[in-house]
Amino acid sequence: MRVTANGIDVDLARTLGSELERAAEADPDRLLVRFETGDVSPGRLETRSRAVAGALQAWVIGRGDRVAVMMGNVPEFLEAWFGIARLGAIEVPVHSAYRGPLLQHVLGQSESSTLFCDAEFVPRLHGLELPNLRRVIVRGEAEPLPWVDTHRFEDVLAGGGPPRLPTLEGETVSCILYTSGTTGPSKGVVLTHAANLHLANCAAVFCGWTAEDTLYTAFPLFHVNAKYTSVMAAIRTGAKLVIDERFSASRFWDRMREERATSFNAMGAMISMIAAQPPRDDDRDHCVRRTYSAATPTALWEPFERRFGVEVLEHYGMTEIGIAIWNREHRVGSIGRPAPWFEVRLADERDRAVATGEAGEIQVRPKLPGIVPIEYWKRPDATAEAFRNLWFHTGDTARADADGFLYYVDRIKDCIRRRGENISSWELESVISELDEVLEVAAYGVPSELGEDEVMIAVVVTPGHVLEFETLFAHCERRLARFAVPRYVRLVDALPKTPSQRVQKFALRETGVTADTLDRSAAPAPGI
Repeated sequence: MRVTANGIDVDLARTLGSELERAAEADPDRLLVRFETGDVSPGRLETRSRAVAGALQAWVIGRGDRVAVMMGNVPEFLEAWFGIARLGAIEVPVHSAYRGPLLQHVLGQSESSTLFCDAEFVPRLHGLELPNLRRVIVRGEAEPLPWVDTHRFEDVLAGGGPPRLPTLEGETVSCILYTSGTTGPSKGVVLTHAANLHLANCAAVFCGWTAEDTLYTAFPLFHVNAKYTSVMAAIRTGAKLVIDERFSASRFWDRMREERATSFNAMGAMISMIAAQPPRDDDRDHCVRRTYSAATPTALWEPFERRFGVEVLEHYGMTEIGIAIWNREHRVGSIGRPAPWFEVRLADERDRAVATGEAGEIQVRPKLPGIVPIEYWKRPDATAEAFRNLWFHTGDTARADADGFLYYVDRIKDCIRRRGENISSWELESVISELDEVLEVAAYGVPSELGEDEVMIAVVVTPGHVLEFETLFAHCERRLARFAVPRYVRLVDALPKTPSQRVQKFALRETGVTADTLDRSAAPAPGI
């Protein structure tokens, strides 16, 4: 079954595996993805992902079983991902910075039985309560874990026999993507093959990518950006993709020239960091024509285009819905108008549409089947709340002008966004509250000079205790991803609260960084 809206189609017979097979049949030896550790062709990925599928099938892993992947940007990530997908099993990508309670939550709540991971991440599993985890497949060399079967990735591939691949459909669940929680632990977004392929199609159409393009991304493969708007888009269009392990602003244009990239994926902080580099005579000496971007600061938009000769293509989306709004008419400062496969409205807290010019929550409704989540994994309460009154509630607010262009305003959800990473204030507060010295803590975002947020916390110290900043930061570094460690810390006598004892974070944000605030980047605590 194929359904089409304005040139974008959802073919419910297509899956991630069938798309790879098509690419391998068309040109098995072409360069598909270039990693820092080696190149990947469609034929090689087809062969090695089948070996992964065969090994998993020998362990009686199949449709609906959860298999986690925690790796860097390496070819083996793709091999594990497609091997899982071809069985109808459910991939659970894990943020490579996760450790402690966040890592336990994702692996435990998803009930993953198997984990593919890099050797450097294996020590993080010690001390975690993961009763469903049966085996760990390691890329590289690591000490075997005493409580779970441990295998080398290459040994698994060598021993993987030919799989008996099941017949899958676009409606088959492909992944559980964990987003940052806002009022509780991170939720797992359950998406199908159709949703993944739809996002890839939309990005390719939006940016006009063809087989002549060389795409570039430095985003990690556990994100939708690298997975679907990069890898899958390259498979679908025949383009070449270059994936770096990490982003370097100082070397960015050198990398574009080296790889002859024609398009790169970006978001606000990345645009800001590139623009902050000293001007050079060769700023326009490259092949890049456009960037697929989100949250580009309005003041930087046109100066960035003029300086580097690159068109900024701005859109609005999220893990759950892909691209819902796109700016195809270059209205600077706007996130654009609704994409053709969604109805979009702005509504108040009672789900009533707001007037033109008024801020309201962005709510969306699909026009095509299979392009929104089936559910939040094992969270019927969150699922019902998000889809109430037959609209998906994004938790973000915007206003519309008379021409129907939307302008992002703010987030309703209590989530901090720092340099492209979503940070759950609830999870951050939970970790910091583990310290005996902390009576209460509130985490919130304050404006960053790079755009988006910096992480700030206000702490009420337990009476009779002294909170040493060195102790606080050392605890955060042990228990949190690096990007979630607070930059600003302010000690307060009490947190502002409503009569019902809810913390008024708007008041903390309005107060912002004060004279008595510790700025960790400017004056780190001793020993940190």
